[in-house]
Amino acid sequence: MENQVKDEESQQHQFGGVSEDEHVGLLIQKEVSFGFKKDGILMFDESLKRARFNAINWIFKTTEALDFHFQTAYLSVTYLDQFLTKRNIDAEKDWAIRLLSIACLSLAAKMEECNVPELSRFQLEDCYFFQGKVVQKMELLVLTTLDWNMGIITPFSFLSYFIKRFTDDSASNLIVSNSMQPIFTVIMEGFNLMDHKPSVIAAAATLVALDQTLTIEDVRLKMNSILQIEPNDVFDCYNLIQRLYEEKIKRDEHLYTPNSSVIRSRTIDYAVSMSKRRRLSFNDDEDGGDKKGPHQEDPKT
Repeated sequence: MENQVKDEESQQHQFGGVSEDEHVGLLIQKEVSFGFKKDGILMFDESLKRARFNAINWIFKTTEALDFHFQTAYLSVTYLDQFLTKRNIDAEKDWAIRLLSIACLSLAAKMEECNVPELSRFQLEDCYFFQGKVVQKMELLVLTTLDWNMGIITPFSFLSYFIKRFTDDSASNLIVSNSMQPIFTVIMEGFNLMDHKPSVIAAAATLVALDQTLTIEDVRLKMNSILQIEPNDVFDCYNLIQRLYEEKIKRDEHLYTPNSSVIRSRTIDYAVSMSKRRRLSFNDDEDGGDKKGPHQEDPKT
């Protein structure tokens, strides 16, 4: 009993004087304000789907090369999807998609990473090279499109909470935690992150890692004490993640690619995910270390 009281006091100190349940409830209330599942599912056309997939693969590769956290990659894809949901961009212009990808990853790094490299470092061994000014212009376009609301809630804000809720012991907790990165890789590649609330994605991903045979009744039972989240939404997302995961396994069995979209450099740090993000800063060299000459085209969206 004494230990339970100490744990509750520690949680209240960690979450600004409220319990973890209350803190999670507040995050759930804020999700819709960021545009998650606000107007139903938005379908990208095939050309944009291909462009998005290539952009995400580039984000994975660059995140690993720069030794960024996995959360940074996820946040940058969230920015990408939110931008594509709000603005039109010519998916046939590979350079425009690449410029948008650089801007989204750069902004995410400024929010998540302690050390952010110069803009030129984001373009190593790339067929496109943009001046720092051009990248910063795209960053500004992303910022204004997202209403400068860059502290977007992601599933990582909920993961530790659901892992503790859905697992009974520390061994199960560790097994589920270690399964998360490949599951989230599939999620990022498989659907528009704006189509599902982060809390729903976090709950569904945790359940997929825990048990792949759950029924809707099982999910309702597990979600019974979390009234703000609709169990049917979690079950739908749970089934979608499983289908996408199974499809990826089948593809990987038939085709091996050396540039696998799994970031090996960092594990997911759930404690960091629950803390406040950094403020944006623009301390990069204005010219972005441009040594090859600028790319002359500007983004037209």
